[in-house]
Amino acid sequence: MAPDGHSLVGYETAMEQPIWNFEQEPFVDEDPDETSINLRAYLDRMPDEKMRRYSPQWSDTQAIDWCGDFKDDGTLMIACCERDVDVAEFRRVLEQAIAYRNRVRSTLLGRL
Repeated sequence: MAPDGHSLVGYETAMEQPIWNFEQEPFVDEDPDETSINLRAYLDRMPDEKMRRYSPQWSDTQAIDWCGDFKDDGTLMIACCERDVDVAEFRRVLEQAIAYRNRVRSTLLGRL
């Protein structure tokens, strides 16, 4: 039953999978855990237009504001994580995701 009292029978929710697959790329600088994999999945779902506007020259505060998913305590709001993701880890993995997309963009977008 939906919050408005209507039946949800017959409705399906489909999650569109992103074209990116950074989540499955080999890890080069860490031993992956559930949180690191979920962070990569989170970044796979970030719109390319948004990711391309990111600047490594920004302050941490600017990066947090640009992302829009950080909590007041300075950690990323992300589901199913064993540990908190701070802005330093977020930026490190984001920059890896940007490098991944730059490497595969023409191949992936050429298939669409």
